[in-house]
Amino acid sequence: MKIVKLSEVPKEPHVTPLFTSPDVTDQSFFGDSKDLRIGIVNFGRGVRNKFHIHSGDQILIVTKGKGIVATDAEEREVTVGDAVLIPAGEKHWHGATEDSAFSHMTVQVKGNKMTQLEK
Repeated sequence: MKIVKLSEVPKEPHVTPLFTSPDVTDQSFFGDSKDLRIGIVNFGRGVRNKFHIHSGDQILIVTKGKGIVATDAEEREVTVGDAVLIPAGEKHWHGATEDSAFSHMTVQVKGNKMTQLEK
């Protein structure tokens, strides 16, 4: 068994073309898991990622603030305690509302590939 205090996991800058602003950090933990990739993504106010898809399912668990999870068909506001299942291949984006920073835990199987669809 391994226990991690999330408050002690360092926040590392996560600057990639996937995000609409560089105001994003990532907290990775359990890197030694054989099967899962787990981490927390922290978005500044109004920051989101761009439309993308994953080759496998993705689970998001909101840990701070208010955010939006969107597909081509809908946009839903989410807040602390909400959990979202995004099926493999579903075009989507997620990020902070204009008035709140936002953090979510992401759970995926290792090897899950992400393809950015929006420039």
